[in-house]
Amino acid sequence: MRTTVRLDPEVAAEAERLRRELHIGLGEAVNKLARAGLVQKQRPARFQQRTAAVGLKVDVTNIADTLELLDQYDAEEAR
Repeated sequence: MRTTVRLDPEVAAEAERLRRELHIGLGEAVNKLARAGLVQKQRPARFQQRTAAVGLKVDVTNIADTLELLDQYDAEEAR
């Protein structure tokens, strides 16, 4: 497909550099740059920690007791 596009100077310079480096046509160089941009766009979703109000005030200085308390709470919620 033939299309006329206007490239920003930095994009044109990179396409020209790629064209010379790989010995390809300008259209192919622009396509390679566009495909590279598409791949970079697919970033993983940003991680966000989910929290829930459990209504408990817990002393976490004793981890074993805290874990047991949370297990009890989970068992009650499952009912």
